[in-house]
Amino acid sequence: MSIKRGETIEVEITDVAFGGNGIAKLETEQGNLVVFVPNTFTGQRVKARITNKRKKHAECKLVEIINKSPLEHKVPYQPISGAPYISLPIEVQKSFKIDSCLNIYKRIGKVEKIEQIFDEYIESPEFYHYRNKMEYSFSAIGYDLEKKEEFDGFALGFKKRGTWWIVENLEKDSGMFDAEFEDKLKLIKNFCIKTGLPAWHPPKKEGFFRFLIVRKSYQNNQLLIKLVTSDTNIGLFNFNAFADYIVELFGDRVAGVLHTINNDIGDNAQSRLGNETILYGKSTISENLLGLSFDVSMQSFFQTNPKCAELLYQKAIAYAMENNDTIAEGVVMDLFCGTGTIGQLIAAKTNTRVIGVDIVEEAIENAKENAIKNNIKNVEFFAADVNKFLFEYPQYKNQIGTIILDPPRAGIARKALLKVIELNAKQIVYVSCNPSTQARDMEDLFAAGYQLKKLSLVDQFPHTAHVEAVALFVK
Repeated sequence: MSIKRGETIEVEITDVAFGGNGIAKLETEQGNLVVFVPNTFTGQRVKARITNKRKKHAECKLVEIINKSPLEHKVPYQPISGAPYISLPIEVQKSFKIDSCLNIYKRIGKVEKIEQIFDEYIESPEFYHYRNKMEYSFSAIGYDLEKKEEFDGFALGFKKRGTWWIVENLEKDSGMFDAEFEDKLKLIKNFCIKTGLPAWHPPKKEGFFRFLIVRKSYQNNQLLIKLVTSDTNIGLFNFNAFADYIVELFGDRVAGVLHTINNDIGDNAQSRLGNETILYGKSTISENLLGLSFDVSMQSFFQTNPKCAELLYQKAIAYAMENNDTIAEGVVMDLFCGTGTIGQLIAAKTNTRVIGVDIVEEAIENAKENAIKNNIKNVEFFAADVNKFLFEYPQYKNQIGTIILDPPRAGIARKALLKVIELNAKQIVYVSCNPSTQARDMEDLFAAGYQLKKLSLVDQFPHTAHVEAVALFVK
């Protein structure tokens, strides 16, 4: 057969690669072709559209799952695109993740004997309802899961896989977030429909209702809820009635109800931001990690799976404190620190001076407030780009005993990594939410004289392809 870009094909998934790409093989006129289909796994038969074709492999978009895998089992939740593996037993997910991650360190990181360095695979304490934040989208273009067809109207839920304009109504618990909230989401949708104001129409870039964002505190079982709208016909919306209805639905679980106006026509993270108005309660919730208390706002970064984050932090701190002499020497620098959790935990356990740096000003403000709240005085926080900070403070070179490195999913820019290496720290604890970028960065770390001593994988996100990694590099 001849395969071209844009074609839709049916394939049997026979293996799984890193990042949740299912692997299939096709015989073509040019020979065997390896086909990668994201969010699929062994045993499924799927329909996929070819997006990129090379001589020996093709990349696809998943269009439809035709036949389930014999590995799957039934779960009582509504399927969503953000949890493609929820029907796989957790042990099968674990096997897929360990094998694909270790292969990445061998192939990209060039660590041939990674099994000898591999420390442990840390499972999430909770496999379901573990997320503490969820973002739901409104759209004037919906998708009927039963009829398998689009409709014009009003939808509130999650984007249909592979689209940015179609939303599947969430009618019940997805198994990923708070069960009570998701079971009542359809009631919030009905309230919004009765206002007569339209959901956002992504292609036309017009409408009123845009996003509903929710944070949950596991410490006190409270919810912080934010409605994002445009300002089109905003005078027709009764915000007090909306806040009252939310409180009627969830009672004293409601910590706060917020509203943001955003007319940004793009459908990206920026379109969820804007000046917040408090309609009810307060703008933060409290969370507890390893005995420390944190006030978390809607924008600030905080680990999505806090119970598992405790285990990840314990592992990172254990690596940092493995050599007591090293942790006691010089300064501990916590780069991409977010709300400063790891840095504060280390500062609380030692007398070592800790410096935290992150570009998100609101996260740094949270970090400073949390340090005061927890009475931790040997920590300083700076709101700055990590690369610029290291350039502007050259005096820290040769003064750092330990660096905690926790970059975003895209990884650390090479220029910034080389600046980190120039600090000449005795050890680096590298926390990564993307093992492939961590494996990529190993080349520069090895060239600078660092050795990989230990590596652990952490399943922060069950039912997805994502895995976190904690690695200890010693000079």
